[in-house]
Amino acid sequence: MPLTVNVPYGYVKDPENPKRWLIDPEAAQVVRRIFQMCMEGRGPSQIANQLRADKVLTPTAYKNQQGLRTPNPTPKNPYGWVDSSVVKILERREYTGNFKTYSNSIWDKKQRENPVEKQAIFPGTHERIIENDVFEKVQVIRQQRHRMTRTGRSSIFSGLVYCADCGSKMQYGSSNNGDFAQDFFDCSLHKKHREKCGGHFIRVKVLERMVLKHIQLVAGYILRYEAHFRMVMEEQMKPERAEKILTSRKKLDRNEKRIAGLKRLFIKIYEDNASGRLSDERFDTLSQSYETEQKQLEAEVVSLQQEIEVQARQSGNIEKFIQTAQKYVSIETLDPYALRELVQAIYVDAPDKSSGKQRQNIHIKYDGLGFIPLDELIKGETA
Repeated sequence: MPLTVNVPYGYVKDPENPKRWLIDPEAAQVVRRIFQMCMEGRGPSQIANQLRADKVLTPTAYKNQQGLRTPNPTPKNPYGWVDSSVVKILERREYTGNFKTYSNSIWDKKQRENPVEKQAIFPGTHERIIENDVFEKVQVIRQQRHRMTRTGRSSIFSGLVYCADCGSKMQYGSSNNGDFAQDFFDCSLHKKHREKCGGHFIRVKVLERMVLKHIQLVAGYILRYEAHFRMVMEEQMKPERAEKILTSRKKLDRNEKRIAGLKRLFIKIYEDNASGRLSDERFDTLSQSYETEQKQLEAEVVSLQQEIEVQARQSGNIEKFIQTAQKYVSIETLDPYALRELVQAIYVDAPDKSSGKQRQNIHIKYDGLGFIPLDELIKGETA
């Protein structure tokens, strides 16, 4: 059960059991809205601006209004949301129903974030407000840079579009006359070094039409041939999954052996320093070097363990994707939430003019599945 004194915004203490958290419906609705706006491509500042405009009470002002305990002083503006407040909410894993350990300073007793390698996660300690997959997608979105044009516009595709040849991100741009129909994506490497990558340019309206059509075809195929889709994807993912697990396990084993070696080295230099064989200055230099390397390796170990778990759950990813795709069987327009929920990345080929007409292909990497062999599936359907 949760052990922290300060209950996150969106929860309240159970009157019958102070160590148990219950969902506060009003505040939880704001939390869900913040995550939804992030899934739609809005950044922390844009979300904060919207909450201010809608006169939504800040977490501290809301708790004061409800007579709930809060360590923060009463804000001058009860609707004064700032981007840092939004970020804290978007990064709190507790909203998924999992409790994350923190550390307390022995000096001021304040709660501190634990380093990743020292965090302990206790699943299912309380009712969730945010689904796990939504939380994880939001963390990925926040790592992506959403480039705005000089006119202040951004695209729902920002951070998702890549050049199929060089792998560089494609940057969003717009025309000087402000015509939305002229908005485009262009290979970032081609813009800087034209000799290193050929022109990869695509209009946003063309990209949107192609992505929407692909999603419609995938969702429609799943509706008609769900069992066959499941079988094909399972067979496609087996070799890749086995290779990734093997690679991760080899690296994990190397890291764990090196961490054990560093611990032995630290004991040795400590003994050498105590016996006078190693100077204090040299001891400080070596111990800092070993400690830095050990922390980096421990963080990598956590990441590798998570990657192995993700690969081992690939069958679950197929089921989850099928359930998600079924929600969009009747999709007619592409909205930001649907895009982020389904798509991990989009790779754009260079235009092909060899036939006398310009043709351009895209390759969609779907979340949790990778590339879906749609053309092969459709050929099999019509065969």
